[in-house]
Amino acid sequence: MEPLTWTGNLGAWLDPVLWVALAAFAVAVVAVLLVGLLAPAPDLEVNADGTLAVRTGPRILADLALKATGGLLLLVILAYLLGGILLPWGQAGIVGAICRRFLPVWIALLLTFGISMRYKRNLGLYGKLFDSSVGMIGFGLVMFWVYTAIAAGVFDLIATHDPLTAVSGLKNKVPGIPVPGAEILGPGSHYLLGGDNLARDVFSRMVHGAWVVIQIAPLATVFAFMAGITLGLPAGYYGGRLDTVLSFLANLILAFPVILLFYLLVTPEMIQTGIPSYMAVGLFLFPLIFVGVLLWSRYRTQREKAVPMLAAVLFVLGLLYLSLISQEGTPIAFMGPIDLFDIPSGLLVVFVSVVFVNAPTVFRIVRGLTLDIKTRDYVAAAQTRGETPWYIMLWEILPNARGPLIVDFCLRIGYTTILLGTLGFFGLGLPPDSPDWGSTINAGRQLLSVFPHPALVPAMALLSLVLGLNLLADGLREESLRD
Repeated sequence: MEPLTWTGNLGAWLDPVLWVALAAFAVAVVAVLLVGLLAPAPDLEVNADGTLAVRTGPRILADLALKATGGLLLLVILAYLLGGILLPWGQAGIVGAICRRFLPVWIALLLTFGISMRYKRNLGLYGKLFDSSVGMIGFGLVMFWVYTAIAAGVFDLIATHDPLTAVSGLKNKVPGIPVPGAEILGPGSHYLLGGDNLARDVFSRMVHGAWVVIQIAPLATVFAFMAGITLGLPAGYYGGRLDTVLSFLANLILAFPVILLFYLLVTPEMIQTGIPSYMAVGLFLFPLIFVGVLLWSRYRTQREKAVPMLAAVLFVLGLLYLSLISQEGTPIAFMGPIDLFDIPSGLLVVFVSVVFVNAPTVFRIVRGLTLDIKTRDYVAAAQTRGETPWYIMLWEILPNARGPLIVDFCLRIGYTTILLGTLGFFGLGLPPDSPDWGSTINAGRQLLSVFPHPALVPAMALLSLVLGLNLLADGLREESLRD
């Protein structure tokens, strides 16, 4: 069986077009930058009917060139994508084969964008995101990896091999190498992005590494936000000694360098003391407090509705909380047969560390926003109506602080993703054979000058996800400022 080339049969006529499109796009980008620095702003002229029109100038021409070359480049990429999906396996090369494996992700993205753009006027801030090209690009990158993680981790639809299984003879082999003994040309017949230093499939480890990141980063950030919001709102609203004590504790935690604090929390010696498990007991209690107070402050005047609702919600959340903190192999393991799930101890420690490090920063942001918003007229009106302080904090102040908090949430997921990669790179927290991107980069860096692909592939995946989160945050910030 022959190795796959990068573009297969498509390369004969698409590769020259791709290089021309890339060169033209690069020239257009340089032209836009130079024109923006040197050329004057376009002049406005008044038409006979009183409307304004912009005269054609260098800036407008440069922008048109950028859009035209960008559109050509996008068309070429779509041609590679369609060729990989429609042509038989191998004829479209490595690029086409990878595009075919990502077919469920492409379908999910098309449905998401189609439905969202159709109903964007009814979707609030999320719908306004689709009026921003930067936000749409960022959202597309983020959802690409979210759908990849779900398809690979839950349904096993993308990976061509087991990410932990080595195939003899494929150690550090180049992309497109055929698997020995594979008789049928298909998804399992090649290592699409080559083999790593233990002869495992780099492509399969990359897509399964997305599942590791998606499991930890967003959920840990949610827990950190619930802890920060639950403490930051009363600190900013009441002030006084409560604010002084909570601010001092937050600043005390923030005084430590983040990487050093992470390193201390996930070291084996610290894990053996059981401190991270006891920290989980306190930190994971904040979602229950937040949801309970949120519901009670809203429906406290409707006791017949509030009590059953609160009891049902807290029962479910309490059971999940007890199952989360009760893990085999830790000092806290008391649920026995009614334990709903078990999380690997390394994953739990990383989760706790992310929440502990991020919560003080969220606290400071929420406290600052509360100090500003509590002076507004609608807060004074709620106080005049006799609303309770927690109702005012959760239903008057918090909704009006959502713009900055949503933007920070996206950015914080990116920071958490980088921290997870850093921990994996140093071999801390997660198991050594974990396919997470940081561990994979660390495993491939030793032979980077000779075999770059085992380290470059997860590095590019990590870069694209963090870039998408930052672009998404920029798009959300841009649209929230227009409200």
